[in-house]
Amino acid sequence: MIACGADVIARHPRSWEKEDYIYDPLHYLALIEQKTNALDQAAPLADWELPEAYIILRRLMEARMGKKGKREFVQVLRLLETFQIADVEAGIQSALDRGTIGFDAVKHLVLCRIERRPPRLDLTVYPYLPRAYVAVTSPSDYMALLSGGGL
Repeated sequence: MIACGADVIARHPRSWEKEDYIYDPLHYLALIEQKTNALDQAAPLADWELPEAYIILRRLMEARMGKKGKREFVQVLRLLETFQIADVEAGIQSALDRGTIGFDAVKHLVLCRIERRPPRLDLTVYPYLPRAYVAVTSPSDYMALLSGGGL
């Protein structure tokens, strides 16, 4: 147990083995958020088994946003400091299904899941997503299709 005065900061099982370390990856995420290059080499994260959706999200974030994507992925991991792993995973999966790859989207979707309300994502914050353009149909084009003629 690690304490500061009367406040318990962390609890870990004790190991009596020589040179054995017991880590809680969540305790290191704030530091890794500042030094994102340590994400791949940090000993506390080495044996951390995360669900597949996390790995897919990380790969997409880094591919789309580079170093900023790595930092945003750590922010997504930091949601685990507050929320259950299943809720965060569901938020990630929902973001992947929608194509809204980003910390803000995942956080919004996690909160919507917990609060049992429908998500309302503002897609203007995702400039890299392709935009759909639907032109106004001309009545003459529509009539040509009905009559069997081509455009």
